[in-house]
Amino acid sequence: MYIDTVPNRGSPPAILLRDARREGKKIVKRTLANLSAWPKARLEALRALLHGEALVPLRQLLRVQRSLPHGHVAVILRMIRRLGLAELLASQPSRQRDLVLAMLVERLVHPRSKLACTRHWQDSTLAAVGGGRR
Repeated sequence: MYIDTVPNRGSPPAILLRDARREGKKIVKRTLANLSAWPKARLEALRALLHGEALVPLRQLLRVQRSLPHGHVAVILRMIRRLGLAELLASQPSRQRDLVLAMLVERLVHPRSKLACTRHWQDSTLAAVGGGRR
């Protein structure tokens, strides 16, 4: 794909988005869109994009502020659901059941005292997923 400028006799040139392919010895052009009404800045941005240039550096686009480990928490919670351990603790979902399950997950991941477990819930996604918040 490319942007082609086609001159017109008495009027401004037509700016077209085109695609070209070869059929035998001929080059066949196909017009995909008429971009004549687009502002010049938008045309230049599309032209740069078609040439493979990055419009915004990736570092400016996204900036990771905080990343928490999640895989180990997800695996243990999935196994707890498969085994039906939550229903063994309490038949109805409740905050207490969620807190006990979160403490169990934390103890499996990092064996510590009960107080230390609750203090370190913010070190992974356990607080958000396992029941540390509600």
